[in-house]
Amino acid sequence: MKMVESSEEEDDFPSMESVTPQSKIDTIYQSKTEKGIRKICFELLDLKDAVENLCSNTLTKYSAFLRLSDEVVEMKHELNELRKHISSQGILVQDLMGGVCRELEEWSQISGDIQEVQDSLQACEINDMVSTEVEGRRMQFLDHIDVLLAEHKIEEAIEAIDAEERSYPELKSSGEASAVDASFKSALLKSKTLLENQLVEISQQPLVGILELKMVLSGLLKLGKGPLAHQIFLKSYGSRLQRSIEDFLALCPCYPETYSATLSNLVFSMISLTTKESGLMFGDNPVYNNKIVQWAEWEIESLVRLVKENAPPSETASALRAASVCVQASLNHCSTLESQGLKLSKLLLVLLQPYVEEVLELNFRRARRVVLDLVGSDESISLSPRFASPLSTFATSSDTMLVDCGMRFIFVVKEIVEQLTHLVILHFGGNILMRIAQLFNKYVDFLIKALAGPSEDDNLTELKEPVPYKAETDSQQLALLGTAFTIAEELLPMVISRIWNVLNESKEAGIAVADNILPAGHNSLDPKDWRRQLQHSLDKLRDHFCRQYVLSFIYSRDGETRLGGQIYLDGKGEDLIRNSDPLPSLPFQALFGKLQQLAAVAGDILLGREKIQKVLLARLTETVVMWLSDEQEFWGVLEHDSAPLRPVGLQQLILDMHFTVEIARYAGYPSRHLHKIASDIIARAIKAFSTRGIDPQSALPEDEWFVETAKGAINRLLMGASGSDISEIDDEHIIMEDEVISDSDDSPSSLSSVDTDESFASAQMEELDSPVYTDSES
Repeated sequence: MKMVESSEEEDDFPSMESVTPQSKIDTIYQSKTEKGIRKICFELLDLKDAVENLCSNTLTKYSAFLRLSDEVVEMKHELNELRKHISSQGILVQDLMGGVCRELEEWSQISGDIQEVQDSLQACEINDMVSTEVEGRRMQFLDHIDVLLAEHKIEEAIEAIDAEERSYPELKSSGEASAVDASFKSALLKSKTLLENQLVEISQQPLVGILELKMVLSGLLKLGKGPLAHQIFLKSYGSRLQRSIEDFLALCPCYPETYSATLSNLVFSMISLTTKESGLMFGDNPVYNNKIVQWAEWEIESLVRLVKENAPPSETASALRAASVCVQASLNHCSTLESQGLKLSKLLLVLLQPYVEEVLELNFRRARRVVLDLVGSDESISLSPRFASPLSTFATSSDTMLVDCGMRFIFVVKEIVEQLTHLVILHFGGNILMRIAQLFNKYVDFLIKALAGPSEDDNLTELKEPVPYKAETDSQQLALLGTAFTIAEELLPMVISRIWNVLNESKEAGIAVADNILPAGHNSLDPKDWRRQLQHSLDKLRDHFCRQYVLSFIYSRDGETRLGGQIYLDGKGEDLIRNSDPLPSLPFQALFGKLQQLAAVAGDILLGREKIQKVLLARLTETVVMWLSDEQEFWGVLEHDSAPLRPVGLQQLILDMHFTVEIARYAGYPSRHLHKIASDIIARAIKAFSTRGIDPQSALPEDEWFVETAKGAINRLLMGASGSDISEIDDEHIIMEDEVISDSDDSPSSLSSVDTDESFASAQMEELDSPVYTDSES
């Protein structure tokens, strides 16, 4: 329906009663709007009245507050009036005392001493005046101090008291004083106590600033409370340090290797700052200096404890790095603090030594696991070609497991050395080198287990434990030996050269390491002694190889000896001298072939390491004659009363000894030790044959004959099957080779005809001295 918009339209449609006129609508809504406005106006008026009432009440209360303030002021005035009244009462007392003086004057006049009484009276009057004036001034002073304390004007109160005590030094004295002076001193002491308490309260606020702290300390010093001021001073700086440490500790896991240096910087920087501020504020007082030292020592103990608590696991390289960095940073700070009169290096090293040694011990235990646990270890290693190349040359001749073991050894030692800082090496270098030598000895023991043959040596520790690898062939065993020698003589010196450089530099510079506070061996070690330890381990490995090698040569699989005394009782013919081409006995011919074969293999495996080849072959030759010298069963046969000894047997034995010596000399590894043992064997054999009626002078030719015969035998054996006699020897020797040479895949079936220069190591050596082979090493 269309809306009607005017009155005229309403007339045109009178029949539509449901339509409401616009005028009526306007009237209705206009009346409602006016009512709303009026209601709001009434509410605003009510609110205005409430605000006016509130303002009126506020003014009334403020007026009451002003009246109360005026009353307080009046009370202060009344209090001052009361004090004045007390002062007047004091004057009255003085007057009474003056009356007493006058009575004394009258009494003195009666007694005839009038002049003295007059003088006394005059003095009393003067004293009364002075006392009254001093008393009044002191009362005003105490009132002034009380007002300053009430208004918390601490600095002004301290200055006033300090000025008063400077003006009247007797106030600080502890001697006896008059009743008035004692009362004033007591009141002054009470005021000073109140000041002291207020200063202490300020210092105990959690967020006290540097300026406020200096104000407190200065005030306490002026009040004569120096020890208390210094105690608050140390406590405040200790709290600041503790807050800095707490803020940093949350970040320690993010910096596992350098967190200890940051902690050290925080602690020693605060110690340095505290020392400087103490000197500026308290002066060079021995008592306060001792307190600083004690506080610094306590903070260093806390530092060491925090380093331990927040360190990575002690067996990790990160823990070793953290400990090294801590020692380096802390000792550098200690050197700086020495210029301020603080000598803390000894204490620091005493506190850090157990922790550093614990970390070193656990790292070297981890190193043993990494090196020896080849099966269970999954730790990856990465060596530079400088270290990996010398060892990788043995991988083609030996099982890669043993080469990997050598690489692990170099890797873990290099990793440990890289974590060390200069000062850690300076103070703990000897200890670290000893541990490296012990680790190498463990590594050698592991290699010995891999070398152990059917006749294992029960004296070797842990030898009965299973090993993941056995070196069985000549090439494998030589590669094993070459790996150990390469590590000890080439790679390990390169790895630890940094340690030796630091120790040598300090020794040349004459640096005293912490006044020798650490036990001997921590920071000093003779390089010769250390190399001697490595050499002892190498000798142990080499001697074990030689012993196993010689035993496999001398004894058959059935346990029967091939080199027994019986071979010198069954000699064919009457005399070797009459033989046109005498040769050594078959076992020594086999020994010659064995050494020749081993030298050929060593020339390939140990290429470029002629010294190792010579040492090894010389020791093998010595081991044979040493076994012969000590074998009681061998000598039991020869020295038995029923043994059918013949001159040819003695000649054969002496020829065998000369043959052995000439082998070593001809191959380029002569040894005085070998020559001595061979001479002892010959002397014993001559004695044994002499006791049976054989005359050595008539039975034996000159020594030159044996030497020339031995050399000729070597030449003929090297020539191979060039004659019928040699062929017969080869036929017999072939039978022995089937039994003796069984541990190499490349074993020849007959004596080699390779030229001497190709079959033995070609390095030039005049003479090689070999250590005595003892039972403890075997």
